[in-house]
Amino acid sequence: MFKKKPTIKPLAPLRSSERRRIADQIIAEYGVEIPSKPEDDQPEQSNDTPTLGIGAIRNRLLPENSQSARFITTAGKDLKQVSGTVYVGAHSAQEQRVLWIKIEGKIIPTVYTLWSNPGLVPLLHTPDIVLQKLRGGADLMTPGLARGPPFPSKATKGSVVAIASLEKPSVPVVVGVCEIDVAALREVRGAKGHAVRGEHWDSDEIWAWSRGGAGGGGGGKAPEEIEGWDNGDATDILEDRLNHVGIENSDDEQIEGGVPLNPTAALTGKRGDRNEFLQGEDGNPFERVEVEDKELSTKGEGTSHYAQTCIKTLAHSGTDIDEIFWNALLYGLYHHRSTNVSDPHHGLNFPVNQSALISNLVLPFLPITTPAQAAILNIKKTSWKNAKKFIKALEKAQLLKSKDRDGGECVVLDVDFEDSAVTNFVPYKLPKKDTAGTEPGGGWGGKATSAGLLPSDASIGQKLSRIDLYKPRQQLAPVFAASGASHHALYLPTELRSIANSYIESEELISDTNKRLIKLNPILANAVFDGSTPLDREVSAKGSVPRDALVDRILKSCSPYYVILRNDESRESVGAKAGHAPKILITLETRSGNKTVTKLSGVEPFHIHPQNLAEELQKSCASSTSVGQLAGSSPKKPIMEVMVQGPQKDVMIKALERRGINKQWVEINDKTKGKKK
Repeated sequence: MFKKKPTIKPLAPLRSSERRRIADQIIAEYGVEIPSKPEDDQPEQSNDTPTLGIGAIRNRLLPENSQSARFITTAGKDLKQVSGTVYVGAHSAQEQRVLWIKIEGKIIPTVYTLWSNPGLVPLLHTPDIVLQKLRGGADLMTPGLARGPPFPSKATKGSVVAIASLEKPSVPVVVGVCEIDVAALREVRGAKGHAVRGEHWDSDEIWAWSRGGAGGGGGGKAPEEIEGWDNGDATDILEDRLNHVGIENSDDEQIEGGVPLNPTAALTGKRGDRNEFLQGEDGNPFERVEVEDKELSTKGEGTSHYAQTCIKTLAHSGTDIDEIFWNALLYGLYHHRSTNVSDPHHGLNFPVNQSALISNLVLPFLPITTPAQAAILNIKKTSWKNAKKFIKALEKAQLLKSKDRDGGECVVLDVDFEDSAVTNFVPYKLPKKDTAGTEPGGGWGGKATSAGLLPSDASIGQKLSRIDLYKPRQQLAPVFAASGASHHALYLPTELRSIANSYIESEELISDTNKRLIKLNPILANAVFDGSTPLDREVSAKGSVPRDALVDRILKSCSPYYVILRNDESRESVGAKAGHAPKILITLETRSGNKTVTKLSGVEPFHIHPQNLAEELQKSCASSTSVGQLAGSSPKKPIMEVMVQGPQKDVMIKALERRGINKQWVEINDKTKGKKK
């Protein structure tokens, strides 16, 4: 609904009585439990878990000093005008944000409210690839529901629900309204129809709104994990499904094939070959493949053994999941070492923060083939419970060096790529990128790509060249026919000059008195000088024109095209695109009075991934960054905008030059000085 920026009227403070009335309405509509006072004859309960009073609950839902404002926007395919009310407030030590939206009498929480109030609404899950579509304004279809059935009992038709990804199951990022009774679903595979209508998500204009009225990527960053959400155990779901598999064996039967798993494998000391985690057996948990295999897939004779072993492993203890995560990390290091041989750091930019380590070196190399496995293969299901403890275990095994920063974040300073566990690692087969159920965190197969994340920034060190081409219009067909050239082809400026000279010589149009002047014939007069400008009328009156001016006008009368070549690509191998070559735009502007932000957009045509660039700028600028869709760009082909706090123009240009960008391809708009540079 809020894909386009709504018109929000000036904010007005809420009276205390009005705030309490609205908070009580929210408590009633969403069934928020209010702790009752214990009776005198009842024993006092333990004080280990403090209970919130009605006043504290109201403040958590709608903080004091909240404000409200009317808004107008459009919704639906017919762009129907919709009006309502937004309630703005700030939780402790946070910026003012839109916390609630009231439309047609229904009050809906935003993601900021849900991040501070776990369990307020039912939480549904969907793969990350589906979540990307929801962020574009699409509705959640029934087959897109994950981690169920069963689904939350309160997810009935007309109820407000939150949606999270399987990668971050405890962080709701989409708010919607159930179109059907989701709680009553008994099967989603093969089902049809809309399940949830999206109302708000973490990259729309309501999310981006701030006190200064700025939008377009200025919203708050979602937490990595929220305690209190996602109380369901995905392991129970998988075990429940496995219990219904129609294969039964008595204790006395001799089971042919398979490998008995030992769920109590020890995790002590520096590991050797981590693929050998089935104690007492010669079999390997993952099917080994030769290094020369370029196309890694889950198809083939050994796939069933691989998939069955994974399912058995996931049904066991967290110790087995530890082994899978450890092997995935070794696979990630092995992959970087093999694909970035010439780079001393093998494609990694140190320091690497803990989230980047998990996203780029672990998740893409997990052997995930189904959504149920994606739900179980989570860092929280390991014995380490979080990325920081996982990194500390790797450091204890002398695979890397880490350091704790202020705020509790752990960063990786260096990696030992020459460790025997990395050099002797034997890759196992991974699902292909398009394998169903591999999002998020599925393997990326032989091409090493998954969910838009790259194992390393492939744009660093690339060589780019831009070629401007021109396509003649129909009026110039006689000029090209005289030179034996087609007017349907694309030409360089030098080639057009040569064709124009050939036509001038063949028609004997060079002036007898001045070799620099060209006499006009009817074809040139009609095709090039059409009388639309004063120069055209002057040239027509004189009957002649300078040679350079004639060639320049021929260029302007052609349709422009461009080609951007990368590394060893040839002009013939890349299709030309209509229009003038794009430029990267860097904008500096002031927000909230004296805060400067630097925004960058338009890098996609130059083979640069905005998210990877934002991560590098976050480290080099020592500042917060965000990536959001550029306001006004098409949802089908969105242009992403990278925003960095502070005046970071020079740092951005250096980062672009590392990726083969010429300074002439960059346009700088400095709004802080009120002029363009």
